[in-house]
Amino acid sequence: MLPTVRDSGPMSVPDDYLHLRTVVQVQYPVRQAQAYLRRVMGNPLRVHLVEATRGEAIGNIRSIEVYPAAGGDPVYLRAIRCLPDGTEAGPFVPPELTDLTVQVSTWDGRPPPGLGPSDWVVLHVPVRSYMRFLPGVFQGAAPMQRRDVVQADEVSLRRWGHGDGDQVTTQVESTDADATRRFLFIFQHLMTTVVDKVTDIPSITDPLTCDARFLPWLASWVGFSLDEGLPLHQQRELTRRAIRLYRTRGTRDGMEEIVKVLTAAPVAVSEREKPQPFVLGKATLAGGATVSERYLRKEPPPFFVVEPNRRDTTFFCLVLERRERFERRFAERAPDVLRRIAKVVTDEKPAHVTFTIRFDER
Repeated sequence: MLPTVRDSGPMSVPDDYLHLRTVVQVQYPVRQAQAYLRRVMGNPLRVHLVEATRGEAIGNIRSIEVYPAAGGDPVYLRAIRCLPDGTEAGPFVPPELTDLTVQVSTWDGRPPPGLGPSDWVVLHVPVRSYMRFLPGVFQGAAPMQRRDVVQADEVSLRRWGHGDGDQVTTQVESTDADATRRFLFIFQHLMTTVVDKVTDIPSITDPLTCDARFLPWLASWVGFSLDEGLPLHQQRELTRRAIRLYRTRGTRDGMEEIVKVLTAAPVAVSEREKPQPFVLGKATLAGGATVSERYLRKEPPPFFVVEPNRRDTTFFCLVLERRERFERRFAERAPDVLRRIAKVVTDEKPAHVTFTIRFDER
């Protein structure tokens, strides 16, 4: 049951819930929703079956609950069909006349906390109940129960415990009609869980849809060293491309491809580009010990104090996008991204080759 939310104005929702809101708003089918969330998030998933209402799509995500791993009240995300004036639409309003919005709510009406990697994500999926497989006698009107009610005057009850001339009336009430339905839902959940596990067996060996815990295991099949500190989607993409990256390892195409996976930005390898020798008055000595420190200090690429006596073929330069675009793309994560790029290129390049990193100045 979803909480009743007080109208306290727009709620500030962390960006962590962006993918969950997308699933609810698009109303993904459950299998596509599981594959999408496993690819972009590492949170454990669980499916909760609910009975479909009139006109509701079977098997599509109705709402999502997030249960914090550290305990506390859950966070609810549900889709609401609204009329052009902003009021909630009824069940009989045609879909083309409504707009679908996602409401994020908590029990106390406060903004939800950040989404942790171990928080449970529960997908509410409408289905048709197993009641449809039972004989028609179980699918009719709700069963009724009859009871007799004795009415007596108050004085007789106090004196004798019963009244004189008691009046007996009969009341007919409906019993709990959902008892059989809820009982069958137990077996429906069990059967759905077993079927899902059997159906998901092929996804165990698919880097894009497998559980995040299996990624290092899959990468080890081809001897690929996976950096588990990378974002989940980058780990999946590197594992998927591991064999192709091995074929082009140490080449221009291989280094450009692996850096594009890490940055999702344009990158080019400029071959035979030697660092400039140090010229007094025209160059600045690099003060940062690492590429991250030099980036934060906005220092130019490093110069050689003495021009190296080596062939041009032993040098190359990794040219990234313009510095302004790079800063907008990664913001405070930019130094860490540069550090990862330098580490990956160092591991992938031939041992006798030296490289530098610079931003595109065009």
